[in-house]
Amino acid sequence: MPLAAACPVSQHVGMALSRPPANRLAAHHPPPTGADPAPADGRLRPGAPDVAPFPTDAAERTRWILARRGSRPAHDVWRAHGSFWEREPLYSGAPANTLTLLLTSRECPWHCAMCDLWRFTVPGPVPEGAMARQIAAALAEADGANPGGTGEQTAGPGVRQIKLYNGGSFFDPKAVPPADYPAIARAVAGFDRVIVECHPALVGPRAIQFQALLREAAAARPRSRPPVLEVAMGLETVHPVALEKLNKRMSLDQFRRAATFLAEHEMALRVFVLVQPPFQPPAEAVEWARRSADFAFHCGASAVTLIPTRPGNGALEALRAVGDFTPPTLRTFEETFDAALDGAAARVFADLWNLETFSTCPACFSARRQRLAAMNLDQRQLPRVSCPSCRGG
Repeated sequence: MPLAAACPVSQHVGMALSRPPANRLAAHHPPPTGADPAPADGRLRPGAPDVAPFPTDAAERTRWILARRGSRPAHDVWRAHGSFWEREPLYSGAPANTLTLLLTSRECPWHCAMCDLWRFTVPGPVPEGAMARQIAAALAEADGANPGGTGEQTAGPGVRQIKLYNGGSFFDPKAVPPADYPAIARAVAGFDRVIVECHPALVGPRAIQFQALLREAAAARPRSRPPVLEVAMGLETVHPVALEKLNKRMSLDQFRRAATFLAEHEMALRVFVLVQPPFQPPAEAVEWARRSADFAFHCGASAVTLIPTRPGNGALEALRAVGDFTPPTLRTFEETFDAALDGAAARVFADLWNLETFSTCPACFSARRQRLAAMNLDQRQLPRVSCPSCRGG
């Protein structure tokens, strides 16, 4: 697979497509419980008509997005939101027992138009010791819930992975204090792969520091090799207009440079791609998601997770009202997964969290979800579900 240094930006964004007047919830995070507008300085008042156009200036965009938020639930920064085990195929095709920890962290500073992960964060910096305690407690609770264990009490057969998802950037020092790195590394060094999420702008020396601590912690254990450090980055889309307007403040060149850094330091890359984000023509959703996945693979990604763009953060509702966003249908998501799997250079996963949001037919939804779950594990296309009620719509 070509390294990021060979990643051709123009190959994926050069085709001219028509553009009519489209959130990333990171995979596995729970959906919001509903909007609850809270009057505050700079925010919309309940019942006020939302007619303000989406700004062109980045700072104004941030204020526009924040003004449309609901209230933030209170969270205990010393406790994780939860954890769960799942099975995921490795690059080789072998299954891996994967533990996902949903950590309580500080809010991401980027305020993307599609994201509502701020609902599961705290507004200020995370105190030293809190993240290490969250992970230790979550591991203790999760151990024994899976036959493989976490590697702390049980050796267990098979490959084990752990995802440390904090709803922002693991290498943001105000989200995960570097002082916690040694304790975190010792806690997870029994896994074969450690997966964290991070904005491309924060991929750098702190990643090298954490990788070194993982290797040091693994060397103190009776094992032959340290865990692989994998960094998940949100590419979102290569659609030039949509990427710029999402307020992520990231270019494709910046993403490519971060991917190159990871490859040069023997870190793996996982990529999040949105299906039908705002400011993107809905009729071209499948093509742009496929092109985005191809870009990620050319940048060295060993896995791409497709995430249907979920409404519910306030900003997307406002964009939908003026025609700048249309949520994808289940059929669009299925077509996107099929297209991305076809000839994929590496693994492609469909994020199935809260998938019923995109379904209009209860008669076939369960079977269609099962099909996507089976494709996640088998990494091959399966026949579409035939439904006389909706005809696969």
